[in-house]
Amino acid sequence: MLALALVLAALVGLCLGLLGSGGSIITLPVMVYVAQVPAHQAVGMSLVIVGATSAAGSLVNLRRGAFDLRAGAFFAATGVVGAFFGAKFTHMVSARVLLLCFGGLMSIVGLRMLLGSENVPLGRKCRPLRCLSTGVAVGLLTGFLGVGGGFVILPALVLFAGLEVKAAIGTSLAVIAVNSFAGLLGQLHYMHFDWPITLGFLGAALAGMVGGIAVASRISSQSLRRAFAGSIIVLGVFLLIRNIWL
Repeated sequence: MLALALVLAALVGLCLGLLGSGGSIITLPVMVYVAQVPAHQAVGMSLVIVGATSAAGSLVNLRRGAFDLRAGAFFAATGVVGAFFGAKFTHMVSARVLLLCFGGLMSIVGLRMLLGSENVPLGRKCRPLRCLSTGVAVGLLTGFLGVGGGFVILPALVLFAGLEVKAAIGTSLAVIAVNSFAGLLGQLHYMHFDWPITLGFLGAALAGMVGGIAVASRISSQSLRRAFAGSIIVLGVFLLIRNIWL
């Protein structure tokens, strides 16, 4: 089971490298159901994995010029606040409720990715109020559920900050990293980490990240989006059925 979990961790890094989002939402269910890590503990561990992997990817994209420092700083600054406080709510709910929230969120995001339009209007300005509220909301999700929030950050950067998709991917990774580490600070007061499993997942995710960045220009983004949306929906429905049935 641990070997399968490490393979799936590499998939997390692959998705982050290819899309600048998405891979982090797989980390929590993989750690809970495949690696058998308790749900509340898995939230903090996933923040370490997602944050470090995204930080590495953002540095690579920064060197390639696929990065917008101004938009990234704005979203990261507001997201930090939400992530820190969102982490404090994790331990106020049961593991079952936590996983039900996660499953519902995955199902909604998957459907939006699957049914959403690929044609996004560019050139919009990042209005302070809209970007502020979006950044805080993403941060709350990051801290509470242990996800990087890239599936929200990426379209927000395109729609609200007017970034071109490639620049949005690199910028999204930087914001994910900052939000994840802010959420981690909020989690440190409540739990201990299984560092061997955490570092094993991190190593596999970094390997996947390298591969994802290397092949990003060779695969249709539309095909990747549809395939990933389908996998998110399947995982989300699985979490909902399992926890409602129990």
